[in-house]
Amino acid sequence: MRMSVRAGKGDKDRVTVLPESLLERVRAHRDRVRELYEEDRKAGRPGVWMPEALERKYPKAGEMWEWHWLFPSRQLMVDPRSGLKRRHHVLDATFQQAIRLGTRKAGLNKRVTPHTLRHSFATHLLESGTDIRTVQDLLGHVDVATTQIYTHVMQKPGLGVRSPLDG
Repeated sequence: MRMSVRAGKGDKDRVTVLPESLLERVRAHRDRVRELYEEDRKAGRPGVWMPEALERKYPKAGEMWEWHWLFPSRQLMVDPRSGLKRRHHVLDATFQQAIRLGTRKAGLNKRVTPHTLRHSFATHLLESGTDIRTVQDLLGHVDVATTQIYTHVMQKPGLGVRSPLDG
């Protein structure tokens, strides 16, 4: 129930939790993406972009399913480095637009960004009693002081902790 995020915020790789409640929906999405991958392969399209060192070491890796995007772009785009027309990951702007649309549909009158979701995730983990070092690791913070910022916005600071006598 873990998911790897490659080149996320700060261009860092991270591991995060995958909610069991979303597992079937993620599997269905993966299956639809697999069909898109198969169509690209049948059409002879080049695979996904790979970092330079990996592309030199494994020249065909970008054509393998394991490296395909979980959230691919609908359209093919020209790779500025190689000039090849290929499928890239969904654009940040597309993701941000989906967040804005969801915010409007939910009737929220606050500004919501993908980073807001990151803050909310951290705050809810801390409120539910997750230790700060685990949250630090999930967010990819080098310094725990950065993670401690989230304790200031918690609705119930400290209330996620149980007394040792209750164990």
